[in-house]
Amino acid sequence: MTFTLDRVLRSAAAQLGDAGVPSPAVDAEVLLAHVLGVDLPDLRRSRLMGELLPEGADTAYQDLLVRRATRVPLQHLTGTASFAGLDLQVGPGVFVPRPETELLVELAVAALEDLDAPTVVDLCTGSGAVALGVARRRPDARVGAVELSPDAHRYAVANVSRSGLAVDLRLGPAQEAFGDWLGQVDVVTSNPPYIPPGMVPVDVEVREHDPELALYGGGEDGLDVPREVAARAAELLRPGGVLLMEHADVQGVTLPATLMAAGCWASADDHRDLAGLPRVTRAVRTR
Repeated sequence: MTFTLDRVLRSAAAQLGDAGVPSPAVDAEVLLAHVLGVDLPDLRRSRLMGELLPEGADTAYQDLLVRRATRVPLQHLTGTASFAGLDLQVGPGVFVPRPETELLVELAVAALEDLDAPTVVDLCTGSGAVALGVARRRPDARVGAVELSPDAHRYAVANVSRSGLAVDLRLGPAQEAFGDWLGQVDVVTSNPPYIPPGMVPVDVEVREHDPELALYGGGEDGLDVPREVAARAAELLRPGGVLLMEHADVQGVTLPATLMAAGCWASADDHRDLAGLPRVTRAVRTR
């Protein structure tokens, strides 16, 4: 028996809701749109018109629902994540970019506003999300990015290729990256691993599926890696250049204080995300 899209989606949303998925109705729609190869507006129009689920789609859809119910990330099931106007390839082995990280792109674009043909470097780039977000908004910029994980780097390579944007993508440790650009960079962005050891993520999707290399920052405060990355940023930046670094909401005071204690930053202030939580520290290199 073939059912209407509305009935199928209501049943799927209930199934995901019973499994504790945070946004069951939306996830049910996204997965069905993925199976049918249509976008969400088209799916919703078809649903309102009372259309039936196409023959042969039920098995593939049910398989995805079962996997989502076990809290496999939605983006792993569809293979893509939306970020800053881009559709990025993601999956096991790479950190899935979050909407709150788009603040890094917005602050970077603001910092570049009065500069012609600026230079930007994204340290710990993961899928390449922030670097590509900046390159999309500032196609005149020279943008570089580096990632330590070979698995994540492969996703970044694919994303740079499919975007057609100019990003100088490299594989290796952020702490040693872009030695040929020292003192030439206008803005450094970074979403480094920063979670303190005692703050294991509550969300199953993060805790069990995002790579640990991208999550835990080391040290009692989770700031060992951010300190090292910031030190490299200070070497890359020209005098007066800007570092933008994401952090955990509990680090909105400690990260700026840590940077100021290093002695190479003229100022360090924090910015909140759309949820009102401390999210990104902006530091200005001494002149």
